[in-house]
Amino acid sequence: MKRIKAKRISRKRAKNVGMRILEGAEQTNRLNALAARGATDLAPIEPAVRRIVSAVRRNGDRALRRYAMLWDGLAKDEALRVSEDDLQQAWETADLELQNAIEHAAGNIRRYAEWQAGAAPGPDLQQWRREIEPGVSVGQLIRPLESVGCYVPGGRYPLPSTVLMTVIPAQVAGVAKIRVVSPRPAQATLAAAAFLGVHEFYRIGGAQAIAALAYGTDQVPRVDKIVGPGNRYVTAAKKMVAFDCAIDFLAGPTEAVIISEHGDPACIASDLVAQAEHDPDALCVFITTSRALAKKVQREVQKRTRANQTAAQSLSRRGAILLAASLQQAAEMSNCIAPEHLTLPESLVAAVEHAGAVFINEFTPQAAGDYISGPNHTLPTGGMARVRGGLSVLDFVRIIGCQEVTAEGINRIAPPGITLATAEGLKGHAAAFQARFPHA
Repeated sequence: MKRIKAKRISRKRAKNVGMRILEGAEQTNRLNALAARGATDLAPIEPAVRRIVSAVRRNGDRALRRYAMLWDGLAKDEALRVSEDDLQQAWETADLELQNAIEHAAGNIRRYAEWQAGAAPGPDLQQWRREIEPGVSVGQLIRPLESVGCYVPGGRYPLPSTVLMTVIPAQVAGVAKIRVVSPRPAQATLAAAAFLGVHEFYRIGGAQAIAALAYGTDQVPRVDKIVGPGNRYVTAAKKMVAFDCAIDFLAGPTEAVIISEHGDPACIASDLVAQAEHDPDALCVFITTSRALAKKVQREVQKRTRANQTAAQSLSRRGAILLAASLQQAAEMSNCIAPEHLTLPESLVAAVEHAGAVFINEFTPQAAGDYISGPNHTLPTGGMARVRGGLSVLDFVRIIGCQEVTAEGINRIAPPGITLATAEGLKGHAAAFQARFPHA
């Protein structure tokens, strides 16, 4: 892991007023600790999650209902599955302003997903075949998954936006069976599902919902893949079932990095507070070359968190302001952190190597990606942005390699193929070539 040398600053450290300005050795230590961070530590809760998953796998709906009544707010005689009439009623009774917002966001998310898929929704997206040498054609088939489960959090805040972000790419990919689970679903969440034409929506959450989707119960059919963010119990359950049911990735608390040299302190602070209010464990970092701007942002953050306890807790515990010697060093710091969200000036885009989603210039709030601009808000955390980006249409399809060899082609590839098979001692493989190439 590349280690970043901190900028040396001789001036006295600013007074701690919530979100601290770090420098010198303290800054270096924090940056290297961030670079070395992993996913959320799930070990303390894994025994409890294992019991929940095992109970649902073994006892099906009986265990699922017990847990749903205990934690998900399910009433004694309430069905696990939300009826399509209830979904439609949620949409029809939704405020017109909310309907328009859902329709606007869904349009951008769907358009972006279709562009990802090659602008051709359905099972034929991005298929191709080409002749790699005379008589030998190769290509790929793309087929949608048959079924997916979309987890939509329903805890501290209801997230109808996550319905849009998980369901729409699956629809664009051509997934036939899309099942949504969410504990205590808000009317706005049900309205978003109704607008998208979701047929299967279940009032369940937590580890028990993940287990039900992974293994199936009498009332909740199993799925091929589970996507969507959740709390530590959801994440631990996804980790536990990952060898039995595919998952997108393990997502932890929200992360945000902002790089700015001459930005508006109000815009910068508003983005930091917006991401920090997701979770007391959210990680928010501001990197700048300007000590004056650092102090202004520090004061603005303090002002904006007076009435936002979650953001105040997050920014005082895990927030930091780092001073860089140059914008280039700021980009290097960000690449070491590999954040979920990254805001920076357009001049630095070429320097980005590791980030879940990038937000360019001052008029692009990170909240735009959370709701309305189109790119997905289900993003990697815990440094996983080093190896992948956010959820996309490609998470909902299978890429299948294909090839065709003609008589002309077998004459060209059989001799080297036989040589390789013989070198590996696999006589049957060599014979498969020889049967088509009698004079080999």
